[in-house]
Amino acid sequence: MNLIVLFYAGLMIATGLLFGKIAKYLHLPNVTGYLVGGLIIGPSVLNIVKESAFQDLELVSVVALGFIAFSIGNELKLIYFQRVGARPIIIAVFEALFGVVIVLIGLVAYFLVWGQLTLEHFRFALVLSAIAAATAPAATLMVVRQYKAKGPLTETLMSVVAIDDSVAIILFGIMVSIANALSVQSGNSPIIIQVLRPLYEIFVSLLVGGGFGAVLVLGSRWFTGRGNRISLVVAVLFLDLYVVGLIGGSGLLSAMMLGAVFANLSKKYDEINGLIYFVTPPIFIMFFVLSGAELNLRVLGIVGIIGIIYVIFRVGGKILGTYVGSKITHAPDVISRYLGYALIPQAGVAIGLSLIASQVLNPQMGGQIRAIVLSATLIYELIGPVITKWVLKRAGEVGVET
Repeated sequence: MNLIVLFYAGLMIATGLLFGKIAKYLHLPNVTGYLVGGLIIGPSVLNIVKESAFQDLELVSVVALGFIAFSIGNELKLIYFQRVGARPIIIAVFEALFGVVIVLIGLVAYFLVWGQLTLEHFRFALVLSAIAAATAPAATLMVVRQYKAKGPLTETLMSVVAIDDSVAIILFGIMVSIANALSVQSGNSPIIIQVLRPLYEIFVSLLVGGGFGAVLVLGSRWFTGRGNRISLVVAVLFLDLYVVGLIGGSGLLSAMMLGAVFANLSKKYDEINGLIYFVTPPIFIMFFVLSGAELNLRVLGIVGIIGIIYVIFRVGGKILGTYVGSKITHAPDVISRYLGYALIPQAGVAIGLSLIASQVLNPQMGGQIRAIVLSATLIYELIGPVITKWVLKRAGEVGVET
């Protein structure tokens, strides 16, 4: 039995509690404290949590992201969409699309200026820009929860980050297909397969999540005790993550769908969701401290101008796309003005896409994309929660801090 995992788990929770309290004294979101604490005890600084331990602790990330996605799915209520229409969907499409296009324009312009716009560099620009669409929902949810934010901006934000992953996966599939079509190498998958693969991932994820959501709805009618209902949610979520991972789907999308089905069909939704709220804090603390530990400060020194273009132009694209989408849907000014700034965080999905990207390009370019995305994750995850708090405060939607 490997007892060192228990040491790491206890250490991460203790670190999160300490740095969360420090962050609160500094008027920063708790999640920023968790990430900084993890960075300090991780390989980049004190090296207390060894890099070799990350694989043993991977289950923490899987479980935490499952609960985070489930919680976000709970926000996707049909009554909300009946009230606001297709606005969140349109905004999500525009903010993701503009993020991709603006980064692509910036990268192509860079290669043109330096006289390096070869076919390989254009393929590199296509693949890297495709990753710009992804937004991480975890940090956003934690900030919203900590400050008990409520209002039109918060509602739209939670819906947009839930839809964003689906849009990002589709856009990435399309861009990678184009990059592969431009490749002079043979042996690539047929273009139709590359285009359909993201659609398959989304379809099976929603199908599995919907099925387990129905199981949870029925089960919550049968099991009435608080402990039984908490156990039921955990069991169903774990099985959902296992099955969807087994067939090549997305755990995030599936867990979101599970939460959405449960929130829309169960009369016990509010009661059970309230119970889960008190179970998840140590899981979330471990997840964010672990995320901080995995951040590698060394990658910052190798990204160069291309990395700076990616970091800045992605943010600009998100803000511009959100503004355009908000104006098209006649959203309130508070949404068009502030929503884009709350979409900065980027983590798990983007890192996963960077791994796929490294298989599309040659090893050198693939490694460069990986370094750029990891560096961007470090920057976005540290400043994103702070900016999200500022945005919610400016919008007047911050409640009582917890």
